Amino acid sequence: PADLLQSVLNRKRQGVPGAAHIGSLLSRPTDEVPIVLDVSRFTSTHLAIIAGTGSGKSYLAAVLVEEMLRPQNRACVLIVDPHGEYDSLTEMCNLTEFTSPPESGLAEYRPRVKVLKPEDVKVAYRSLELDDLRYLLGRDLTAKQSYALGLAFGNVVRRTEGHWTLSHLKDEINDWAQRAGGSVEGGASAADVDSNAQMTASALSWRLESVLGQRESHIFDNHADLSLQELLRPGQCTVLQLDQVPEREQQVVVATILRRLYKARLATERGQANPGDPTYLPYPAFVILEEAHNFAPASADLVTSEQLKRILSEGRKFGVGVCLISQRPGRLDPDVLSQCMTQILLRISNEVDQARVAESVETVGRSLMQELPGLSKGQAIVAGMAINTPVLVRVRRRFTKHQAQDPDAPKKWREYFQEEEVERRERDTALPSIQRPPSRQDLLLELFGLEDDG
Repeated sequence: PADLLQSVLNRKRQGVPGAAHIGSLLSRPTDEVPIVLDVSRFTSTHLAIIAGTGSGKSYLAAVLVEEMLRPQNRACVLIVDPHGEYDSLTEMCNLTEFTSPPESGLAEYRPRVKVLKPEDVKVAYRSLELDDLRYLLGRDLTAKQSYALGLAFGNVVRRTEGHWTLSHLKDEINDWAQRAGGSVEGGASAADVDSNAQMTASALSWRLESVLGQRESHIFDNHADLSLQELLRPGQCTVLQLDQVPEREQQVVVATILRRLYKARLATERGQANPGDPTYLPYPAFVILEEAHNFAPASADLVTSEQLKRILSEGRKFGVGVCLISQRPGRLDPDVLSQCMTQILLRISNEVDQARVAESVETVGRSLMQELPGLSKGQAIVAGMAINTPVLVRVRRRFTKHQAQDPDAPKKWREYFQEEEVERRERDTALPSIQRPPSRQDLLLELFGLEDDG
């Protein structure tokens, strides 16, 4: 019977605190046997959503966020969104499914969704560490430049007590060059040493300015930084849109946020941070990381890889949970994937990706793994700590609108030839020749009575 199946499969009943209703049992009629995940389990022991392109992984992730922001959970969620697919979650604020009148001991509830556009994303220089700087400057950083950067960074952090700016760091590099000019090694003359040190300092300062300077990057700033208390708050989902940010900068932004989050939870739990401190964060947080293979790839050790591995192995003790979403598990670090104790697998056709999932996910049996290539869109295998036994699930419909729809190319092509579209293009083409404002060159030519001779 449906009631018996529901109690056997699920750790939680639908609608109770800590419950996330993601769909229904695939082998039964729609909604007959609800499948409910235990939120406390997958937020503390981490979650992986693995699927091929177009299988519905972002849709499923949004369903999970909806459940976590329901009145019975009121979660603290941060979404790292490299493609700008989660804007529509703002609709939750006005839907009755997500609001609640005052309850016994609880205030009236309405979730908050905060979307940070790329121009709103700021990282203060003081939040960067030496490895972040070396990674941003690239692999072709010479050994001498790396050495000078390390010395200058250590000195500037000590001198400014951690509150350094790019100008402080460049000044410290120039000071290093002057000090190096006073030391002569081997048979080199003082002039040679001075010249080489100055060349190294100049090249390093130029590279720092070209990569981190505020004219080149709108992300890094002398003072502005993303406040943890603004990013992470119970009852709030923050969407960090990075769709117009270069990949290296995306990785450094994520690394700094993960590092600051982990340190804040560690300091708060150990009583080293008090209310009012920037590092005071007295509640657990859950981070959803889209395109996780770009932040913890199997073939390279990025600045984000170390932070992810630390949180996945130690974050449970301090209330930091992670959800990894990837369409290429074959490119994802196997150590990172194996640390996620709840797995949701949608259609995967690539044999390399299937093999990586089979190696890393121990809770799914071979018979269920064979179902992966044949799953339809919106069908998934759920296994791990958040449910009693692996099951095949039909994902429920979202309350909010889904933005990551595949474009209907034939429909768009036909629209191009509609009469009103043709007329609009003709009008738009004719307007510039009639109403085009004069350019600066036209105005100057007219002012000085000259003719445009090309």
